[in-house]
Amino acid sequence: MRRRSFYSKDNEGSWFRSLFVHKVDPRKDAHSTLLSKKETSNLYKIQFHNVKPECLDAYNSLTEAVLPKLHLDEDYPCSLVGNWNTWYGEQDQAVHLWRFSGGYPALMDCMNKLKNNKEYLEFRKERSQMLLSRRNQLLLEFSFWNEPQPRAGPNIYELRTYKLKPGTMIEWGNNWARAIKYRQENQEAVGGFFSQIGELYVVHHLWAYKDLQSREETRNAAWRKRGWDENVYYTVPLVRHMESRIMIPLKISPLQ
Repeated sequence: MRRRSFYSKDNEGSWFRSLFVHKVDPRKDAHSTLLSKKETSNLYKIQFHNVKPECLDAYNSLTEAVLPKLHLDEDYPCSLVGNWNTWYGEQDQAVHLWRFSGGYPALMDCMNKLKNNKEYLEFRKERSQMLLSRRNQLLLEFSFWNEPQPRAGPNIYELRTYKLKPGTMIEWGNNWARAIKYRQENQEAVGGFFSQIGELYVVHHLWAYKDLQSREETRNAAWRKRGWDENVYYTVPLVRHMESRIMIPLKISPLQ
């Protein structure tokens, strides 16, 4: 087994014209091709597990015992990006984010190998007794966001989920490609993703903060930056539903 280490009106006109700097015709290319990173072929999977309240501690212990083995084994082209319990939002919930280096072939390779991994099959059987429900999505990362990298803690994480109106993903991406610079000063931007399989036209933005007060101060500071209000103004009409989760990392999470 090989192992690896762990806004003014003058500016309004110029801003509007800037929308057309990169001319994108969604009819000629899938938004996944236009918005995702070209230099990588990473695929991400996000899992949401709703755990029986009385089983959350046992679930965490079981997860912490088994999942790092997959992360460390280079025979499996997958790695843990982050593992959390939801603090504010849906209660008694675990969220896991995986990266598959190599895209869909890597995902299928892992799936086929896990079918013969007795320890993992026993893990799934035991875990199933602790769950109320579970769901997942396959994601691609936006080209203009940071790629998630391990970071030291302690931090809290906010997963902001936006369910967009169908056909608006390109517009969302064009706006956020200009706006992300307003949210980089405190290194709070961790990763940005959009769904490919599962519920579609879903965007996830992942942020890190030292605490809730730091979150409040960082978000308020963005509103004092010229241009941030424009991003909000033009993207809010694209959203059908939005949700925020505040999450605490598990011990095994590379994002602490």
